[in-house]
Amino acid sequence: MKPATDLPQIAGLACLLCGRTYRPSQVDYVCPSHGREGILDVRYDYEYVGRRLTPDGLRADPDRTIWRYGPLLPVAEDAATPPLDVGWTPLYSAPRLAADLGLAEVWVKDDGRQPTASFKDRASAVAVVKAQEREAEIVSTASTGNAAAALSGICASVGLPNVIFVPASAPEAKIAQLLIYGSTVMLVEGNYDQAFELCLEACDRFGWYNRNTGFNPYMTEGKKTAMLELWEQLGGDLPDIVAVSVGDGCIIGGLHKGLKDLEALGWIDHAPRLLGVQSTGSSYLYEAWEQDEDVLTKPAVAADTIADSISADLPRDRLKAMAAVRETGGAFVAVPDEEILAAIPELARGSGVFAEPAASAAYAGLAAAVRQGLVAPGERAAVISTGSGLKDVRSAMRAVDLVGGSAHRVAPDLAAVEAALS
Repeated sequence: MKPATDLPQIAGLACLLCGRTYRPSQVDYVCPSHGREGILDVRYDYEYVGRRLTPDGLRADPDRTIWRYGPLLPVAEDAATPPLDVGWTPLYSAPRLAADLGLAEVWVKDDGRQPTASFKDRASAVAVVKAQEREAEIVSTASTGNAAAALSGICASVGLPNVIFVPASAPEAKIAQLLIYGSTVMLVEGNYDQAFELCLEACDRFGWYNRNTGFNPYMTEGKKTAMLELWEQLGGDLPDIVAVSVGDGCIIGGLHKGLKDLEALGWIDHAPRLLGVQSTGSSYLYEAWEQDEDVLTKPAVAADTIADSISADLPRDRLKAMAAVRETGGAFVAVPDEEILAAIPELARGSGVFAEPAASAAYAGLAAAVRQGLVAPGERAAVISTGSGLKDVRSAMRAVDLVGGSAHRVAPDLAAVEAALS
């Protein structure tokens, strides 16, 4: 690969551990002083950005993709972007959900409507542009399924070869996406964390471009675009709380980065609280927040949850995730898998959004936060639904069984229909 290039909108890449700042051309992914743990944060020249990106300009911009925020993204102004329309997912008002929770308003942002049906398309679109900038021959990632499918689909749109590492236990629909898109797929006989480590080793060995979140600092920048869109879609009036599921921590870290960008540009004067939702079977960050533990020294947990997309023994972007909650005055909550499954039909019947378990967890967590008094009656909340329920139909059917739903098998005549209805 060719070296990274410096861009005028990027003031530097700052290490979250030691604070040292680098130019993009000086480092590939992480701070050299801390090995793989030296996560970097992209810092912008907001004076430069503010001259090129304004609220009036955004309102007039017909581009309804993440690239409308070009000056706030780590890509060259003339970069060739993938043809798939990533971003600007719908935001639905859900008054019945609000009434159920005793809140003034609830909105659901449906990122299951992305090209490969998950939030992860946002980061993967940036990854593909950065890989092309570096003239990488192959790009790679480790994933429980959604990040893999996102990278696979966007690579397919530009003809970029890719190698994907996923646990062999990943849902069949997610593996099918990878194979349909033509990726080279490594089904790892282990968990996500083992797939992640194997991907890091392979990228080092073979010189592949590494898309992994919690390692590649540019992935946060793609994910922050959801918060920028939410701000636009609500006319600049952000809700009191934004709920999102958390596995590795990159999505909630990205939402926080979007808030920091909006504050730095002077476009908001207060930030909503961020609610990070984990499964009780994969609750590393919830435990660390609840017990005020240091995520740099806290050992990994043994993750086991039906919500595969948020299953992580050791969240890779835990520093950014913890900062997102603490700096916004938010909270982490943990909910059992049974509540995550029950939230799939609750969310669908209350808003029309069909979510996979990792996505429905955000609504289950919001409901739990209301019960725990973390969200007050009358507040306004947004739920980020991160992936389509079609990603994991088996879990959806389990959810239907859990709430007592079933189909009626009838003979092809009206009398049978009447009998079933009675």
